[in-house]
Amino acid sequence: MTQVGKILVLAIVGFSLVFLGISTTVFMTSKNWKEETRKKSDELKKVQKNLTDAKAQVDAAKKELADAQSNAAAQTKQLTDRIRSLEDQNKRDQTDIQDVRGKLVTAQESAKSALDEAAHRREETMTLRTQKSAVEKQANEFKLRQAELIDKIRELERAMSTATKNNSDLREAVAKFTTLLQQNGLPTDISQIKGQENPPPVEGMIKRVDATNRRVEISIGSDDGLVPGHQLNLYRLKPRPEFLGKIQIVAPVDPNQAVGLVVGKTYQGKKIKEGDIVSSTFRNVPRS
Repeated sequence: MTQVGKILVLAIVGFSLVFLGISTTVFMTSKNWKEETRKKSDELKKVQKNLTDAKAQVDAAKKELADAQSNAAAQTKQLTDRIRSLEDQNKRDQTDIQDVRGKLVTAQESAKSALDEAAHRREETMTLRTQKSAVEKQANEFKLRQAELIDKIRELERAMSTATKNNSDLREAVAKFTTLLQQNGLPTDISQIKGQENPPPVEGMIKRVDATNRRVEISIGSDDGLVPGHQLNLYRLKPRPEFLGKIQIVAPVDPNQAVGLVVGKTYQGKKIKEGDIVSSTFRNVPRS
């Protein structure tokens, strides 16, 4: 029952009491007052019963009103808490919105930078494409050059194979000639062999002669330019100048002395003596 309904009930009860009073007054003035009294008594009981029922309804309405007020207070508290929660959430949302706005500004700046970078990258890409085309063209030229070089390499490999075979043959020949030179007591050093062609202008003397009169030791050596293979003239001056023959320098050659072997035989089989002269030049010495 609403508040207005409760007020109407109380008004009805009041009007009933007023009507009862008026009815009682009329009844007292009428002839059949007993009957009227009985009727009015019954009506009074009904009115009292209605009043009791109305009080009960009012009490129930008060209880319902108290419950409604309590529920309303609870709901009001819930709504207040909800409003506070929403206000707090709104504040947080506002803060988040500010953060999002800041991030949006940063993102926009980043996007602008990214667009600028992308434009720069596009320019670089166009430049790189141009360079790539030039490089590809150069690569094609290199491929053609490479094919030419490969053909040249094949030709060189064939020439190298031939040269390797020739080198192997030459090595075998050199080994054979080296063995032959060693067997004949000749030097194998090409510089020494070349040196034999042009002996330096030197002159020395015999320091020692072996018992076979074939091997001699002379007083000049490598410091004077002698190498194995050089041939020197052999002669003596006393008691009269005479030519004796030739000697050939053999290895090893010391700085200030060397060993020589008589080439062939001495002139008329004469014996070589210490003090005889050796020279790269030929003196006009008569043969006796």
